[in-house]
Amino acid sequence: MTGYVIDEAREAREMQACYDELVAACRALKPLTPDEEASILRAYTMAREAHAGTRRKSGEPYIFHPLAVALIAVKEVGLGPTAVVAALLHDVVEDTDITLDELRMVFGDRVAEIVDGVTKIDDVMLMQQTESKQAENYRKILLSMCNDAYVIFLKLCDRLHNMRTLGSMKDTKKLIIASETSYLYIPLAHRLGLYSIKTELEELVMRYTNPEKYAEIEARIAATAGTEERLEECLYQPVRRMLDAAGYHYTLKTRIKSVYSCYKKMENKGIDFDEIYDLYAMRIILTDVPREREKEECFKVYSLITGQFPPNPKRFRDWITQPKNNGYESLQTTVMSPIGRWVEIQIRTERMDTIAEKGMAAHFLYKEAHPEEQLENNPVEEWLQQIRTSLEQSDKSALDLVEEFKESLYTKEIYLFTPHGKTITLPSHSTVLDFAYAIHTDLGHHCIGAKVNARVVGRSERLHTGDQVQVLTTENTQPTEEWLGECQTPHAREAIKLALRARRKEFTAEGKHRLAEYMKSLKVRNNPQNFGQLKRFFNQKSDVDLYYDIAVGTISEHQVAECFGKAHPAPQLFFLDKYKDIHPFLLDREYEGYPTETAPCCKPVQGDQVVGIVRDGKIMVHRTNCREAMKEMANHENHTVRAKWRPGEQLSLLSGIALTAIDRKGLLQEITLHISEELDLNMRAITLEASEGVARGIIMLYVNNIDSLNGLIGKLKSIDGVEDVHRI
Repeated sequence: MTGYVIDEAREAREMQACYDELVAACRALKPLTPDEEASILRAYTMAREAHAGTRRKSGEPYIFHPLAVALIAVKEVGLGPTAVVAALLHDVVEDTDITLDELRMVFGDRVAEIVDGVTKIDDVMLMQQTESKQAENYRKILLSMCNDAYVIFLKLCDRLHNMRTLGSMKDTKKLIIASETSYLYIPLAHRLGLYSIKTELEELVMRYTNPEKYAEIEARIAATAGTEERLEECLYQPVRRMLDAAGYHYTLKTRIKSVYSCYKKMENKGIDFDEIYDLYAMRIILTDVPREREKEECFKVYSLITGQFPPNPKRFRDWITQPKNNGYESLQTTVMSPIGRWVEIQIRTERMDTIAEKGMAAHFLYKEAHPEEQLENNPVEEWLQQIRTSLEQSDKSALDLVEEFKESLYTKEIYLFTPHGKTITLPSHSTVLDFAYAIHTDLGHHCIGAKVNARVVGRSERLHTGDQVQVLTTENTQPTEEWLGECQTPHAREAIKLALRARRKEFTAEGKHRLAEYMKSLKVRNNPQNFGQLKRFFNQKSDVDLYYDIAVGTISEHQVAECFGKAHPAPQLFFLDKYKDIHPFLLDREYEGYPTETAPCCKPVQGDQVVGIVRDGKIMVHRTNCREAMKEMANHENHTVRAKWRPGEQLSLLSGIALTAIDRKGLLQEITLHISEELDLNMRAITLEASEGVARGIIMLYVNNIDSLNGLIGKLKSIDGVEDVHRI
């Protein structure tokens, strides 16, 4: 509560002001009935009294959090009174003595079910029996979301406010919450089309997980100050005059690209900040345009603008003639402004803008507001039905379920046809085998290939939108392990795994017999505890898989002996003991005796912000923005360890850089001269390949700290012809 001054009289006034703002926002969305007004007031009163005396880490009364979540739900998502009531009450069951039954009696079944859906699991026994408490919480959210989409809308509102107020948390907790946000909530916001929420969450996550890069790009954006004012004079005002003269009703918005969006483009495209074309953008939203004339009017505006400002022909996108699979419609072009800056221009109607801002949520919210209308297709309901189908596979672990679900959130779709003209929708990159299983499991089990547009292809052939597919089968074919590499969809993979598991069960008796002999020979008790240890050691998720691998010899007696410490120590244990003596990190007190190792996935060096992840009795130290570390923190909060570099410790650690340059004679010699002689760094490996006059390479070398690495990058950038150097 550092820095916060408690003043109960002031807090009471602020609470009332927040509540008044909330009610006003609800009324602005749609007129409230007397019952709705009374329900909101009852919910606020109950929440305020239930949370009385409780304060957030920042020091302010807890009630400000549910008020803020409710306000986000109304003003930034567009949810109505039912969501407001649930938002106000969303923490009372988890944090106070109020029960779901009490909520059900006062506010009805729907509010109680929504609150239950957003309430975390807090069961000690469940924590001990499952691989990940967080994954079980995610799974609960998904199950609840299938029954009512308000659950996920409110979870996103809740997470957005938590991220906005993360500054009062401990550093490790900040990383855990930011990692959870990146792992699940940002993909959910993307899939639902809540792009403004997604963008803000991405910004906030980067601020906490990669603060140095965030500050660097933020400073680069700030250095362009004054450009917007110049664009206002030479581009934005002339466009307004053109639209006014043509008689259009419109809204014109401008923006500067967010820090995270700049970072993502620089990383994905391998470009420098100065090469970002769409740092500045203008959006033209046409109002009062009949649906049947939308395309025509948008193209007229496009013609007006490109008639005066030269467009970049490579940057034109027509998402009106062919909308994106999430419903996004817009014309996009990039024009050269009179001050020499490229500016992206988006042209769309008010209806298109609503869909662009709210995506799938726009369809859901429209149906909620107009229950009397019968809509043919509701993307949210169709999506929820797909989730229900996936959840029917009850033998999946929570981690597997969530991972598959998360992967599907960013997946694009393709549209295929059966020989009879029926449309089958599958994720992009799907194969013939995926198509076969999508029609029927038995068809998939016996698939040997297909005729795609009358051409015979194999099971692993990748399909494309518009393909007509006739599956070819034979009764003699059955799924094998190799089939898992020939398909992409979770449904096909799960069907294959079930078939393989059924066949593996035939080996259970043989596996049990062999294991009993191994345990007897090793003088290890054959009990449930030791069997569980074996499963964990060999990373086996089911008894059947473990028995099968023992039966067919994949797991030998010597490997079983290693599990119980009956074999000679593996060579890497000596390395870990040696590494433990170096111990260049300061850890939480309870982990001080653990061996530490720098993670090979992100290769941290001294000066990087780092976090520790407990794995197999040692601590892997990652950079805080490492994807693998963020995934672990999102799923296993109890594996997270606070870590800092020990002051004064000098340790050479392996790092890597990628380099792009104009190819010329002597380039490699000059690069190695800078590294080995001028900077006195030890190279482990260097690869440099030239093609069409451009050389690209990767250099692996040992450095002592981040300053040394940054110094190297700066030095290499100064070499004549070197275009880009960045850390990998």
